[in-house]
Amino acid sequence: MAAAATKYLTALIDASVVVCIQYLICLLTLTPWIIQSGVKGIATKVPRAHLIRGLAGWACFYTYYVAISKIPLMDASLLRNTAPLCVPFFGFLLFRNRIGVLGIVGILVGFAGVMFILKPEGASISLWHGVGFLSGVTLALSMIYTRELAHTEPSNRILFYYFLISLLLSIPLALYKAEPIPFTALPPLLFVGLSIFITMKLYNHAYANAPASTIAPLTYFGVIFAGVFGWLFWDQIPDAKSLVGMLLIVTGGIMAILARPFHPER
Repeated sequence: MAAAATKYLTALIDASVVVCIQYLICLLTLTPWIIQSGVKGIATKVPRAHLIRGLAGWACFYTYYVAISKIPLMDASLLRNTAPLCVPFFGFLLFRNRIGVLGIVGILVGFAGVMFILKPEGASISLWHGVGFLSGVTLALSMIYTRELAHTEPSNRILFYYFLISLLLSIPLALYKAEPIPFTALPPLLFVGLSIFITMKLYNHAYANAPASTIAPLTYFGVIFAGVFGWLFWDQIPDAKSLVGMLLIVTGGIMAILARPFHPER
C-alpha cells in the first residue's frame, strides 16, 4: 500500500520531498522514546556503522521512489527485491562470508530474472530500471549493517540514527526541489511516513525473533501486491517477460536466503 501511495504522490510532488517528509514523520514518531531515554539512550560506540546504514537506507528509498515514479510499480518492486541476491556479495566483501553452491545458483537464477525485467533487447529498457536495481543494491548494504548493528545496539537506537541521518541527507535535495504541496497529498504523505515507521519497527522485531530464512521470503508477497495495485490504478499489466523475470528473481532470492543466513560472521 505504501508503494502505491508513493506512486500517487510522485505524480504530485518530487520523490525527494516524499523521502524527506517520510523520515521527518518517522523521527517525530520516535520522539517520545528519545525524550524518555535521553542522551544515554542514543549514545553509541559504533557511529561509522550507523552512518553507513543511514546512507544506504536513504539511498535505497530515494532510488526506489524515483524508480516508482518512472516505471511500472511491479518492476520497481521486483528490482528492489533483488537485495537478497546482492547480500552475499557484500557479506563476502565486508565479512569474508563464503557463498555456497546453492547461493551461487540462486544468484545466477535471480540475475537472469533481472535481465528479463530490464529487457536488454527490447525498446522499453531505461535508465530508470537501472535506478530501480540500485535500490536493491543499497537495500542489501542496509540489511548487512542492520544485522551488524543488532549485535550491540537496541532497536530504537538503530532506528533513531537511521531516521536522523536519512532526514539530514534528504533535506538538501528536498529544498532544491521544493514546491507547494497540494492539500490532497497530505493524507498519503502521513500514511507513507507512518507505514514506513511501522515497517521498520516490525522488521527489527521480526529479525530479532525469527531466522532470516523464514522471514525474508515473505517480503516477496509485496511484489504481488505491487502488481495488483499497478493493474488496478495505473492499468500496468505485466508482460510475459516481466512475469518470467518475477519468477526467476523470487526463486533466486529465496535460494540465496536459504543457502546461508546473511548475518555477519562473528
